[in-house]
Amino acid sequence: MTRQADKVPLLRAKKFNSMEKTLLVIVVAYAIIVSVINPNFLSLGTLADLTRNGTGMAILAAGVYVIMIAGGIDVSFPAVAIMSGYTSVVVAVRTGIDSMLFIVVVAALIGALLGTVNALLIHWLGLPTFIVTLGTSSIFYGLMTTLVGTKPVTISQMPKSMLSFGRWNVISFIVKGQENGIAGFFLIAVIVYAAVWFVMNHTTLGHGVYAIGNSEESARRAGLSPLHIKLFIYPLMGVLAALMAIISFSNLKFVDPTSIMGTELTVIAAVVIGGTRITGGYGTLLGTFLGVALVQLLNNTLVFMGIQSSWNNLFIGAVMVAAVVVIYYGEKRRNRRNMSFLV
Repeated sequence: MTRQADKVPLLRAKKFNSMEKTLLVIVVAYAIIVSVINPNFLSLGTLADLTRNGTGMAILAAGVYVIMIAGGIDVSFPAVAIMSGYTSVVVAVRTGIDSMLFIVVVAALIGALLGTVNALLIHWLGLPTFIVTLGTSSIFYGLMTTLVGTKPVTISQMPKSMLSFGRWNVISFIVKGQENGIAGFFLIAVIVYAAVWFVMNHTTLGHGVYAIGNSEESARRAGLSPLHIKLFIYPLMGVLAALMAIISFSNLKFVDPTSIMGTELTVIAAVVIGGTRITGGYGTLLGTFLGVALVQLLNNTLVFMGIQSSWNNLFIGAVMVAAVVVIYYGEKRRNRRNMSFLV
């Protein structure tokens, strides 16, 4: 009964589930509190900043969501992002190829290759995904520092196509005399989420991801190939990590090969807050997006709350823990109530 009930929102995805509703209430309530404390929060400029700065995390979270549905935890994606993104920019600079398409394709190919390495090692070694990707994270970053280097690429050295990409807005408006807008990055994130949602909910491959997350052995007996599924989800994570790196570098107008390291736990936390089970088999993309929205709000509202930067980690950590307690306690109560009806 429980498993069948769990599968309905995954395959149909027509309504908010209880966890998504709770998370949406938390996001809206927090935004209202910040707006009351500082009315300047409700502005087009804030919306522009949130969409521009949150796109990278949202894209990474989509990949982490797929891997966690399959029962895995990948902590190597920051290293994959840096190696693929930084290497593609360095290649473009050294060859003089000033083409955004070239940079993205090179980064995506490297990301997919590194993701394939993760998939094969996880399948062949039969070790926990956390252990394998923790090891490959160091290997990937070490390869980059040895073969490519770690020298930053400044704005004067960056390909002009990247700078233009960083200024791209799908909607432009004037804020306090300065041009601002909804970054084109946000449109890319919307396309990524639409594609991942379709694959996960309307293809045999996506249903296979849920299957191995529930039980890899049962999925194998049902005729599914766990290796083939892993050769989809980990290269996908690599491509999304590469895309995130290019977006981040273009937005910052500075290519720092150390800037993305250490972001893995924040992204994983956003996906978990969104309701995806660490043990695999259950989660929704909408919940993941709402989890990212909450984390991004926390990261971007301290200045509006008048909180000093030294309190940053303490404040964000406390709110995230509180959100997780509220969400999962409510879910536990609902599950207990549902079970009492079945008795």
